[in-house]
Amino acid sequence: MESRKSEASTLDLSPPLRNGLLERIFKLSLHGTTVKTELIAGLTTFITMAYIIFVNPNIMADAGIDHGAAFVATCIAAALGCLLMGLYANWPVGLAPGMGLNAFFTYTVVGTMGYNWETALGAVFVSGVLFMFLTFSRIREWLLNSIPVSLRFAMGAGVGLFLGLIGLKTAGIVVDSPATLIKLGSLREPGPLLAAVCFLMIAILSYHKVFGAILISIITVTLAGWGLGLVHYEGIMSAPPSLAPTWMAMNVAGVFNVSMISVVLAFLFVHMFDTAGTLMGVAQRANLVGADGRIENLSRAMKADSASSVFGAVVGVPPVTSYVESAAGVAAGGRTGLTAVTVGVLFIAAMFFAPLAGMIPAYATAGALIYVAMLMMGGMKHIEWDEATDSIPAIVTAIMMPLTFSVADGIALGFITYVAMKAGTGKYKEISVSLWVLCTIFIAKFIFL
Repeated sequence: MESRKSEASTLDLSPPLRNGLLERIFKLSLHGTTVKTELIAGLTTFITMAYIIFVNPNIMADAGIDHGAAFVATCIAAALGCLLMGLYANWPVGLAPGMGLNAFFTYTVVGTMGYNWETALGAVFVSGVLFMFLTFSRIREWLLNSIPVSLRFAMGAGVGLFLGLIGLKTAGIVVDSPATLIKLGSLREPGPLLAAVCFLMIAILSYHKVFGAILISIITVTLAGWGLGLVHYEGIMSAPPSLAPTWMAMNVAGVFNVSMISVVLAFLFVHMFDTAGTLMGVAQRANLVGADGRIENLSRAMKADSASSVFGAVVGVPPVTSYVESAAGVAAGGRTGLTAVTVGVLFIAAMFFAPLAGMIPAYATAGALIYVAMLMMGGMKHIEWDEATDSIPAIVTAIMMPLTFSVADGIALGFITYVAMKAGTGKYKEISVSLWVLCTIFIAKFIFL
């Protein structure tokens, strides 16, 4: 009898004893996972989102930021975000500079509005601080619940359309035209053709659930460009470039300008709703939702995400956000923060591959932009199309982002349309106090700025 008790006791204690410190930090046995599973899940998540270390520096360089510094900043910001998410929230979620938000940063705030990138970083910093304030208070829940569901999904879809237009423009698939504003570019040129091949390759490989489809396609098209003499070999590894050009470079004082209100709000809203949607989706897949419907450590995960944006602005990148690609790691068995920590360590290691990142041509990353844009537009399926007072403002929000080349203007026009439609049809009860306030601010922006 004693022998059986001893044997049972040994079996009960084996997971903590075997995993030691990692077991105590991440509670692996409680979540039904192992160190090996978490490491594999972390590698899976990293490979699915590693394209950001090639794409983001190219976009940041268009804003005038040193490409090498932007590359290192991307890796450091992603690593810090992942480590914070893993160690503080114990969630299997990877973070990195947000797609769409980086395009808004470069092509709208810097390119169209004419602010320098230091002031744009200041806006990222301020929006990150506001996000942290909202996350640490109950205001976040009030604000999340007060914004209509249709507008939330429309924001994500609109950012996708905006990102897609930038990808098409970068690739040369769409070019400007004095007669028709835009037109199809020449598909006889190698750049547009290779970008189209990259997009189609990603789409086909993703359909077949090929591991690392985006990364494989980017590297394949880069190699094709090298074979055609369009890409020059610069090496694979080297010491990381200097972070000095972007370190603490944000101009916070320049943000306190009336015209920057819409920019800060655009960063804040898109980031907040994107984060909430991603975290809730990953929580379902990772079995982090309890029987009572409560999500384990959701508040900590939101705090880790918001704090990551502040740290990101300090090193020199647009808002850092949770990546939906984390679902790939969850599908591979990731259940705890050890998955996120693994992703963070791999981002740190990636800093030593700067020459490789510098060789990736714009047309290769453009193919990835177009594909990610299509994924982001999927949220439109959740809109109530039979209810015109919901669907019309959603369409205005999504369509006006690419047509005005501004995420901020798209959000403003969508909110104004929503309030006007609801008020004009007598549905005043569906207009929250926060919507009235925001609508007034946006109208004032268009009148006086």
